[in-house]
Amino acid sequence: MDRSAYASMSAQEQDHWWFVARRAIIESLVRTHVPLPADAHILEAGCGTGGNLALLAQYGALDAMEYDANARALAAARGLCRVEAGALPDAIGFGETRYDLIALLDVLEHIDEDEASLRALGTRLAPKGRLLLTVPAAPWLWSDHDVLHHHKRRYTHDGLLEVVRAAGLKVEVSGHFNSLLFPLAVAQRFAHQLLRRDTPLDARPSPLVNAALQRVFAAERHLLGRLPFPMGLSLYAILSV
Repeated sequence: MDRSAYASMSAQEQDHWWFVARRAIIESLVRTHVPLPADAHILEAGCGTGGNLALLAQYGALDAMEYDANARALAAARGLCRVEAGALPDAIGFGETRYDLIALLDVLEHIDEDEASLRALGTRLAPKGRLLLTVPAAPWLWSDHDVLHHHKRRYTHDGLLEVVRAAGLKVEVSGHFNSLLFPLAVAQRFAHQLLRRDTPLDARPSPLVNAALQRVFAAERHLLGRLPFPMGLSLYAILSV
């Protein structure tokens, strides 16, 4: 990502509605669909500036890897776990450690070799381990936001599952999320493109709007796995070997 995107992420991920609500959804997915032992080993692959580390650390012994040196320094400064240099698919690090949970949260879309990266992470899963994956959905929503964040692609649901299966992994559960706000997000993105506004799409809104959007988005954690959303801004999948 652009350095400005990492700076924005670091400044906003503690209280911006999208980050806060996504963490609530990730927590729900882990608690519902990931069978973790008491002494679980966990890896976040591509931890960015470390906004998810506190959440993941509550489940066990956490390692984290990050390619970008500036983001890695910000993540390590949180003091929550080992944060080492790494890259997908060929430099995961941490020796031969096998993990009960690997989190790959909005990372795969940045990598040219998405299939090879999933295959490599699959080799680092423990026998009953799970890989929790999130990616941006709806390729037709490609915008300046994707360019700023150096995305290589957005995924369709079928397209993501095709890559997963080609990598030799099994799909335990998958689907769309960030769906309740989908119509609003589509309207915002088309307006942004049409009017060529300079305000970033991910700028923090007013406190009142921020709180309202957070409540709506986070409410989806009660619906995932019970109500199939036909579309959304993001996709999730929980994978096994």
